Amino acid sequence: MRADLANLRPRRIALLKPSALGDIVHSLPVLSALKQLYPDSAIDWVVNSSFEPLIAGHPDLYATVPFQRGAFKGLWKSLRYSFQFADRLRKNRYDLVVDLQGLLRTGIMAATTGAPVRVGFANAREGSRHAYTHRIEVPDADRIHAVDRYWRIVEALGGGDLAKRFHVPLDTEELCGIDREFGECPRPWIALAPGAKWLTKRWPTAHFAALVNLTRAEFGGTVFLVGAAEDAPLALEIQEHTQEKCIGLTGKTSLPKLGALLSRADVMLANDTGPLHLAAALGTPCIAPYTCTKVVKHGPYGAGQTGIETTVACAGSYLRNCPNGMICMDELTPAKLWPALREVLQTI
Repeated sequence: MRADLANLRPRRIALLKPSALGDIVHSLPVLSALKQLYPDSAIDWVVNSSFEPLIAGHPDLYATVPFQRGAFKGLWKSLRYSFQFADRLRKNRYDLVVDLQGLLRTGIMAATTGAPVRVGFANAREGSRHAYTHRIEVPDADRIHAVDRYWRIVEALGGGDLAKRFHVPLDTEELCGIDREFGECPRPWIALAPGAKWLTKRWPTAHFAALVNLTRAEFGGTVFLVGAAEDAPLALEIQEHTQEKCIGLTGKTSLPKLGALLSRADVMLANDTGPLHLAAALGTPCIAPYTCTKVVKHGPYGAGQTGIETTVACAGSYLRNCPNGMICMDELTPAKLWPALREVLQTI
C-alpha cells in the first residue's frame, strides 16, 4: 500500500537537483517548503559539486551531498565511483526522496537510497519515473513556469498554501568584499551576463552594447560583465562596442561572489541563463531577451521581472541549432528592451 503523501512524517529527506544553476535556483522554494512542512526533518541536497557553494550554508539544509560529475569518465572509474556514492546514499537512510531533475542518473540515485517514499514527475525522462513510488502528474507542464512545475510536488505533499520563498544564502565576507572593491563605482550598477550555452539563446553582443551606451548616456553608472570563463570573448566584444570601459569579471567570480555582486546590482541584463535566474531570486530587477525559449516557462520569476520575447514565427522553439538563420536576433532589437530597462533605471 502506497504511503499517503499528505500525512508523511519523514526524519531524513533527500532533494535531488544536481544541476544546472538556473534549475537549482528554481528549486529553492521547494527546499524551504519541505522544511516548513517537516520542521524536525534533516534535509540533504544532492548536488553537482560545482554548484554546491551556491547552497552551502542554507538555513533549511542539514547537509549537501556533492558528487563529482567528472568522475563519470571511463567505465571502471565510473562504476567504482557510482558504487561508492550509492553506498553513501543508502547509509543516510532517507525516509523521503524528492527528485526534481527527472533524468536517468537521478532516477538511479532515488532507487539506490532505498527510501520507502520516492517522489518525482510522471513525465520524467530517461526512464527515471520507474524509480518513484509516487509519480506527480503535471498536465499543463508546457504552459507553466519551471518554478510552478516543481511546486506541484509541494502541493502533492500538502503544502500548496505555503508561500514560495527564494532564499539564497549570501556570504557576508563576499558582500563586504564587493563593497570594498567596487563601493566607489558610480551608480546605477548594471550587471550584464552575455553568455549562454545554447547559441540560439545568445543575444548579439552588439545589442547588449547598444543598451549599455543608451544607459550610460542618460543615467551614467557602472557596468559589470559577469559569467563563466568561456564568456570572456563575448564580454570583450561588448567592451569594444561601448563608449566607456566596463568592469570585466567573466570567469573571475566564484558563485558566492557572483551572488554577492548580483544582490548589490541595481539591474541585471542577461540571456536566459543561470546568472539571470540567480539575480531574479535575489530580488534584483531583471531585463532579458528571449529568443528560443519562452518567458511563461523560463522567464525571470517574480514581480517586477521582465523577459521580452521575439515575435518571429519560430519563437520559443527550444532548438539548440536554428534552421532559420536565427532571424529572431535581428527582430528582437535593443529598442524593444530599452523602454523596460529605462523604466527600471528611472526608479533607482
